[in-house]
Amino acid sequence: MHFYRRLKPIKAITFDLDDTLYDNYPVILKTTEESHRFLQEYHPSLRDFSTAAYQTLRDRLLAEEPEIYHDVTEWRRRTVEQAMLEAGLTPAEAQAGSNKVMAVFAHWRSQISVPPETHTTLAALAERVPLVAITNGNAEPHLFGLDGYFQFVLRAGPHGRAKPYQDMYHLAAQRLDLAPENILHVGDDLTTDVAGAVRCGMQACWINLREGNLMQVSDARLLPHVEITQLASLTALL
Repeated sequence: MHFYRRLKPIKAITFDLDDTLYDNYPVILKTTEESHRFLQEYHPSLRDFSTAAYQTLRDRLLAEEPEIYHDVTEWRRRTVEQAMLEAGLTPAEAQAGSNKVMAVFAHWRSQISVPPETHTTLAALAERVPLVAITNGNAEPHLFGLDGYFQFVLRAGPHGRAKPYQDMYHLAAQRLDLAPENILHVGDDLTTDVAGAVRCGMQACWINLREGNLMQVSDARLLPHVEITQLASLTALL
């Protein structure tokens, strides 16, 4: 554990989800594979629709509607819908089809294996202070056993712009009825989690799971208050 800034009393903790509380990389690979396979099998005209073609449509939609970046679920659904429209499906068929693809995506997206350490740590922390999840992603904590630890979950899109924008950080403080300076945000990303939290007045904990060097990492913009390498270390802060 390394301290870079003086910590103030911690009255609540907010957490990033993906890659902070579990390994998200294999989940995304499997989810992408299964949902794209379903898309290709949904209609004969989509059988040869490649992942590269999907990415091209995704990039085009972002260029046309930059704000869609803040809702990754709707961004994906709209991309699938556009692929179906360009494959010759009617607007009603494309809308129904995109919803079916997203149902498959949602199923695989939450097939997450949570480490025992995460359960143990969150359970111990939840006995001491309120916990909240703040995510840019679309995993559903209630589907993999983490929802019971959190007072509530904030998600980019429905609850504001994606981190590092301050929308969800401020909303968390408002709902907790706490000053931001008394909330510690924990995350693995130095931009979205650390810089985002510090800029809105929260305290920030960087969980360094890949043996990175804070003085050498290219996306280090602002120093966190504290750096840890194991989630369980958080229990020593309270």
